[in-house]
Amino acid sequence: TAIKKKLLLFSENHSLLCRAARPGQFWDVVALTAADAQQGSAYEQQLAEKLRRKELPLGVRYHVFVDPPGPKIGNGGSTLHVLQCLENLYGDKWTSFIVLLIHSGGYSQRLPSASALGKIFTALPFGNPVYQMLELKLAMYIDFPSHMKPGILITCSDDIELYSIGVTETITFDKPGFTALAHPSDLSIGTTHGVFVLDPSSFSGKGGLEYRSCRCFLHKPDIEKMRQCGAVCIRQNCSQLSSCGDHSDSEMDSECVYTDSIFYIDHNIAKLLLAFYKQIDTLCCEIDAYGDFLQALGPGATQDYTKNTSNVTKEESQLVEVRQKLYSLLKGTALNVIVLNNSKFYHIGTTQEYLFHFTSDSKLKFELDLLSVAFSIFSDKAETLDRSASIIQSILEPGCIVGPGSIIEYSRIGPEVSVGNNSIISGSYINLKVDIPSDCFLSSLSVKINDQVKYVSMVFSVQDNLKKNVKLLSDVHSLQFFGVSLLECLDLWDLKVSNQLFSSDNTNFGLWTARIFPVCSTLSESVRMSLKLLNSVQHKSAFKLSEFKLLSVEEMLTLKDVEDMLKFRKQIYEEICLQRQKEKSDL
Repeated sequence: TAIKKKLLLFSENHSLLCRAARPGQFWDVVALTAADAQQGSAYEQQLAEKLRRKELPLGVRYHVFVDPPGPKIGNGGSTLHVLQCLENLYGDKWTSFIVLLIHSGGYSQRLPSASALGKIFTALPFGNPVYQMLELKLAMYIDFPSHMKPGILITCSDDIELYSIGVTETITFDKPGFTALAHPSDLSIGTTHGVFVLDPSSFSGKGGLEYRSCRCFLHKPDIEKMRQCGAVCIRQNCSQLSSCGDHSDSEMDSECVYTDSIFYIDHNIAKLLLAFYKQIDTLCCEIDAYGDFLQALGPGATQDYTKNTSNVTKEESQLVEVRQKLYSLLKGTALNVIVLNNSKFYHIGTTQEYLFHFTSDSKLKFELDLLSVAFSIFSDKAETLDRSASIIQSILEPGCIVGPGSIIEYSRIGPEVSVGNNSIISGSYINLKVDIPSDCFLSSLSVKINDQVKYVSMVFSVQDNLKKNVKLLSDVHSLQFFGVSLLECLDLWDLKVSNQLFSSDNTNFGLWTARIFPVCSTLSESVRMSLKLLNSVQHKSAFKLSEFKLLSVEEMLTLKDVEDMLKFRKQIYEEICLQRQKEKSDL
């Protein structure tokens, strides 16, 4: 009910929100981070279009801040860089701002449909026109700024926090230092998130909301570590909305830990971090805003974590040194925790999570009023096998079939198309007679090559691991494409294993960098070719790719033509609007 009220408030008032709001009643700045200039440009174009359509609150300063060129710096490094950018733009004035910082850099390798245009612009199955994650974030946090001292609220682009608190209770960010939200979760969830070790003398686990102190913060701990540090709590009557699995209200006792989501820093901390960033000549390692900032906080913090690199994707020589300096800088700083006992944290960062939460999870569907058909043209003569399918800003012609648990977004689907179960179709035009198999991921991109617009469609299994790499060509056989060894696939496609087959350096061989997707002159043709590529694997039949110009996903993103992709979406948008106007006039 709380989130539905916020969504209603946002949809009814977003165009007037900032004009009517007094200073401090809404965000002064909404900042998105981007991994590189190309991604930054894509974000700027989408923000401009949203503002043109009046889909975002007016009067807010919207910024896209691109990470500095060079080595990846992680979301912690991005946070430091944003502070520098704000000071460069606004001088000392920035310290009086209420800022929403949304980390949206990265290439979404686990949800590639969001790779080209960004996870923060992921479409959601509700709204007229459809909401994207950005609007949902603004709606979820709509009442935060009026209860927040100047400072920065830090969140990620692929999570949803839902909670229920009492009518007289408010979430307030007014304490010095760091303030974080905490959600009750299964211990297994704690192993992949941050976990708060709450002061037992100040914590009851009862009521909707508690303001508590935190002894220390654990980053992706194992269950033994949680128990050793006293992070495990016993909750009575674990609520329906909490993250403690699917327990019923009748269950009395359940073990849980309190996990992280978003956190706030006041401007004294922000200035401290900015001064630290200025002292570093060049940041050359990935800093985690959660693991490397929060682990330094609280009276029980130790610097043991600074040398633990087990959760680091790429270890750099500078990392331990930077962590130790951050620990010395932040040691003794309070970590205030707002415990939301009746809350749920959803992550929408992988194909499996995306499918599950938007098609299978009735809890999230109920909370957000998710629709089976959202802002789409979907004829009564078109068929679905199950209402669990999700159609988002798409045009489906009469006769097409969409299987249960599948998602179609920003696409045109012809009358002779049958989509199997549990599949994702994104940004595609499919106008041929075809059966798309279950568990299929299909996403089309516009690319610009020699100043000409071309099209490429990537196709995978929703279970394929695009982040997996091997360092030797002799190990390519261990990579899997739709459940088949990539080596076997290459043989069917008449492609040889070589350094030239991969777009990255000689130690980064994987599905992400494999040049296997044909470049075509039309969007529909690119879909046809990629489905033939998949069909050859499923039926063990030859399909010569050696005759085509081929790109990897990595190269598709480098060459992407954002303007043309947005043009395709806009055409669908305008056709749907015209259809709705016609339906109204007919009535």
